[in-house]
Amino acid sequence: MSRRREPQRIVQLNIHQNAMALAKSARLSNTTSKRVRGGQRNEKVPFSPPEDWYEPSEQPLRNVDYRIVSQPPGKGFQHVVSPAEIAVRLSELPEHMLWPLEVVQLSRMTRKKRSFPCYGMQWGTTLYLYPLEETRIEYFSQPPKPAQFNEARMYGGRWVQEDDMNWQLHWSKSSLKDYYLNNILIHELGHLLDNRNSRYEDREGFADSFAIQHGYRPTRIGQRRTVKRRHHST
Repeated sequence: MSRRREPQRIVQLNIHQNAMALAKSARLSNTTSKRVRGGQRNEKVPFSPPEDWYEPSEQPLRNVDYRIVSQPPGKGFQHVVSPAEIAVRLSELPEHMLWPLEVVQLSRMTRKKRSFPCYGMQWGTTLYLYPLEETRIEYFSQPPKPAQFNEARMYGGRWVQEDDMNWQLHWSKSSLKDYYLNNILIHELGHLLDNRNSRYEDREGFADSFAIQHGYRPTRIGQRRTVKRRHHST
């Protein structure tokens, strides 16, 4: 792993945005994390994310490109997807879905963020994607919930039970990219586009359905996939 710290890279994409009511709603929305690892998020605790805040545009956006910001992932961690891969995946969506989006950030992992582990987050008009361990192995101090267990399996994650309380989730390189590009990224975009729901459970339900409709299903059309076969990939 290189120790050289690269300057922050910014990639600008030729996707025109429009500040409609949807974008205004997105600017006012609270942050919603995607799948807290190893624990349950406490919704009663005031949210104070250890993240860079990008001030949303106050004026209607026209002929403005969203940005992709890439930070060094942190020692022992890796970014699962590249800015170019994110750009290609988002370009496959209808353009109007990208109008409220202003920034996608590949975030660095810090000691503070390890206490709030998640794959992705939406905050204002920004989507954040978090790095994963270089080993592509995640450790859980409690059994995964059925939805969590099945969702990882859908994308090729392989669960390993160490004992009654300790589990591991193993990913191959290709399955992890699939999971981030066709689930995490699209899920967080769903949060950005959700201007109807305010309850945490309702927002998660909307984003999950959005990710299935616009992430998982379109990438499986015409493919003969057997989850069982992918579970044994390494």
